[in-house]
Amino acid sequence: MIPHAPGRAGNRARHGGAGVPPRTARGRGRGRSTRTAALLTVALLLVGGAAAGCGGRATTHHKPGTSHEQATGSAGTLLDAQDPTGHRLREVPAEGAPEVRLAARPDSEDGWNLQLTVKNFRFTPDSTGGAALPGAGHAHLELDGRKLARLYGPWFHLPAAQVPEGAHTLTVRLYADDHTAWAVAGKAVEGTLQLTATAAAPGQGGHSHTPPPSPPSAPASPSEASADRTVTLTVRDGKVTPAPGRTELRRGERVALRVTSDRADTLHVHGYDKELALPAGQEATLVLTADRTGLFEVETHESHLVLTQLLVR
Repeated sequence: MIPHAPGRAGNRARHGGAGVPPRTARGRGRGRSTRTAALLTVALLLVGGAAAGCGGRATTHHKPGTSHEQATGSAGTLLDAQDPTGHRLREVPAEGAPEVRLAARPDSEDGWNLQLTVKNFRFTPDSTGGAALPGAGHAHLELDGRKLARLYGPWFHLPAAQVPEGAHTLTVRLYADDHTAWAVAGKAVEGTLQLTATAAAPGQGGHSHTPPPSPPSAPASPSEASADRTVTLTVRDGKVTPAPGRTELRRGERVALRVTSDRADTLHVHGYDKELALPAGQEATLVLTADRTGLFEVETHESHLVLTQLLVR
């Protein structure tokens, strides 16, 4: 044993260990404390800045287009009164209020092309489902009080198959992003026109240039004929045939959804926010281009049934 080892160890301990003066050790401690405090300050500033940056934006309570709940918003006054379809009215002053006019002209191949002329209003499909913002939203198209489609732009093609023979009233009504109806003096902002559908012999000035196939097959519309895939679905007594599954598509492909329901309903494709009225007992076709990748549900609004899923890669 080395008799003086404890003494040397004690001597090193008294001088801070490993020959480092106590003053230097204390200096390093103060340096670490200063750096820690600075980092905490920066973190607090970042959190505070993020909170302040989110304060001025309109909020959405769900992903755009996935629900029909009425969100809160500061635009106008929300009334207890409702429009003919059950949506609450959001009243604004007459000066600067949204306006809409509806016009229609026959299409050379099928049905009619509708044009919405709006004033003090802009279509905002990307924020559907969010809070109501002044002069923004979408429109609903109705035939004799029955909803046909939701519109996100000034043009819409109305197929002849959705208009029975005879005289009809087309109505277009403006809605906010939270699905409340814009209103002035207690009345919804809307435009109407009279439309008369007449039967025509196949290939003679009607809505098709080719004779329809023999029953029971329904004639394909021009838009459906250009589809890459066709999915045929039937809804009866609350059941979907064939059973709900997945339809795989490549991005850019066009798909036609041919749906027959035993009750009046509305077809809705989530993610794409496409809608189509389903008349009771009649086949209706919705054609869309799969230009977004992901998994998208196809469902009915009133009966809340999932018909299929579109898997776009």
